[in-house]
Formats: sequence, structure tokens, C-alpha cells
Amino acid sequence: MIIRQIDTFPLYYSLPRPYGDANGYKTYRSCYLFRIRTQSGLVGWGECTGWLPGLEREFRDRVIPYLLGKKANEHLKMTTYIQTWNRRIAAGVSMALTEIFAHKAGVSVCDLWGGKQHASIPVYASFQSYREQPDWKKASLKDIEQAVSRGFSKIKVKIGGRPLAEDQEHIQSLMEMVDGSVQVAVDANQSYDAATAIQWNPVFDRWGNWLWLEEPMPLAQVKAYEKVSSRCSIPLAGGENLVKPEDFLPFLRKKGLDLIQPDPVHMGGMNEYRNTLQMGRSFGIRVSPHTFDGFLSGWYAILAQSCLGSWSKMKGETVEPVEWDVMECPWNQGWPIQPINGVIPIPEGVGIGVDWDIREWERWKWDGRSFS
Repeated sequence: MIIRQIDTFPLYYSLPRPYGDANGYKTYRSCYLFRIRTQSGLVGWGECTGWLPGLEREFRDRVIPYLLGKKANEHLKMTTYIQTWNRRIAAGVSMALTEIFAHKAGVSVCDLWGGKQHASIPVYASFQSYREQPDWKKASLKDIEQAVSRGFSKIKVKIGGRPLAEDQEHIQSLMEMVDGSVQVAVDANQSYDAATAIQWNPVFDRWGNWLWLEEPMPLAQVKAYEKVSSRCSIPLAGGENLVKPEDFLPFLRKKGLDLIQPDPVHMGGMNEYRNTLQMGRSFGIRVSPHTFDGFLSGWYAILAQSCLGSWSKMKGETVEPVEWDVMECPWNQGWPIQPINGVIPIPEGVGIGVDWDIREWERWKWDGRSFS
């Protein structure tokens, strides 16, 4: 299985109406896809995230020259080396080589990983709540209403980017609108200190349909997480930007998080990612993956989640949900498999189980122009 060819497909879409979170507004969506092909014709797709001009340069100057002529079965050797300079690229290469192995074996990726334990995986609708216009709360509630009408019963919305009272007004309006019919997570994107995070308790105490509070403080403040975890009325979640399994250990040992949220595109490879999932199980901590930045990495997260043992015996609660980006993004919305009532059925078939054609997204291929 000698690697013969690598083709890159950077995608770029300028948003007509920016949206955002506590970190600021997004004015565009981007994605860096690539295809690895072996001499025998086996194909695997990878995805990584980052600044497209930088990724294009790294692939041209380092990744493609390094991979060409290598044996695809040296998966760990290659990804471990690439991790030394870019863990996100290593994660994408790992995805592509995993798919090639599955095709070579004539099995699904799930079978390659030992077989799926769940026939379907719940997903939650993930929103970027803020808009530039003054009536951003109204626009946010409209987006949520539309997602609920499509069958989503779990959602995540943003806090931390507006004054506390303004965010709480938005969330209280949301909770009154859904009236207990939808489970809700709120994500502060590390915007608060411990004292501010705890000020959400009066809002949390009014309703029972919460999923979690996500990353209220900077993750470097492990002690603050231990403090808030012991006082917060709802579970704490976090970890999307942690890049190694061992980075989660301080939170697992001290129960600073009730759910960990590894992201497959950040972890350096599918082995590291799946090790993190299992580590959560070993510590008795739930795992609900973060996948907002990539549709292919999100799909791998769903496949990996289907192979993960149950965290609970409660009917309908045996496996945690995976994030599903519902914001405007053409390739996400063009992915062939979409949720049915907030659930993704895991397909049968060789490889990743999805047939898709990059030519359908040719219009969004980045033309090389500079952007910021």
C-alpha cells in the first residue's frame, strides 16, 4: 500500500451574515480536505483545520513530500512524526489512513475498531448565538425554533460574549420558549471567572432540562473548575482544545469536569482520540465530543462514539450526544447523511459508510486569495 498521490481541496465560504460566540464573529467558514491515494487505487480522505494559506504551504512543502512513497500501513509512524510539527494535520492524515485500511480489509471503519455498539448516535444542534444586529436575541431564538421544528431535542447555545444580565435574559427567553421540551447546554468559551460562573445558578435552578455548562473559565484554571464543579447546579463540560489524552488527567482525577469534550481534529490522530474516549469511561466521566470545526472529523467522532461502550443503563441515555453544527456552512449542510429527529443512524458498508463527491463542492474551492 504505497502512497502514490495526494490531492488537496481547501474550501472557503464567505458568510453573508456573520455569527459568533464569546471569541468574536465568524465572517467565513473554511475547511482543508485532502485525498490520499495508494498505488493500488485505495483512497482515504482527511480533514484539518486552520488558516488555509498556512495549511496549503505546509502540505506543499512538508506533508506531501514526506508522505509520497511511504507505506500506508505505517500509520502510527507517520502520524507520530507529523505530530511533532502540526497535530491537526496529523489528525487528518490519520483519518485518511484509517479509511484506506478499512477499504483494504473490506470492512467498515467501525468494524476496524472492533464493531459498533450503538446502531445510532444522538446529536445536538450547536449554535453560534451572537449577531452584529441589536436584535440578536430574536434572531437566535428564531434559529433555535427552526432546529427544534426539524426534530432536534438537544441544543447548545452561546453565553459569555455579552454582559451577564443580557445573556441571562436571552437564555431565560429560550427556556420559556422550549418549555422543557428540549435539553439545553450553554457554552461560555472560557469567558468567566469562578464567581461569575456561579452567578448562573439562579437561572439553572429554575429549570430541569439542562445538559451542561461548557467551559465557563479558562481551562488552565483547574482549581477553579474543581470549585465550580462542587457548587454549580448543572454538570460542567470542556476540553475541546486539549490536544493529548494526558491533558485531560487533571480534570479526570479531581472531577473538575462532569463531561469531557475531545475533538478528533485537535488530538493528533484517531488512536489518541479514541484513547481519550476510553479514558473518560475508565474514570467514570461522560464523553460528548466537540466537532464544530469540521464535517469529516465530526463524522469520525460519530463513528467512534458508536463503538464506545455505554455510560449508563438508563433507557435512551446509554450514549452521549455528539455536536452537530447547524450554522450556515454549505459543505456541512451538503453532507449526504443528516440527522433524523436529532439522531444519526450508523450506516453499513465499507470504509466510512458514506458516498460523497468533492466535485459537488467545487464552487467553494478556495482560489488562493488572501483573507483574514
